Amino acid sequence: MADIIRVILSVLLPPLGVFFQVGFGLQFWINIVLTLLGYIPGVVHAIWIIARN
Repeated sequence: MADIIRVILSVLLPPLGVFFQVGFGLQFWINIVLTLLGYIPGVVHAIWIIARN
């Protein structure tokens, strides 16, 4: 159930979903950069991080 909530958060605000999964790590900052470069790359990266862990 928690992963579903993280995926929903990742679609709305990708860095928030990554933050709840890994905290303030390298993946969080990568996701911030990807989201600033384009919304879709940030969403894809966030869902990939949630699915991987």
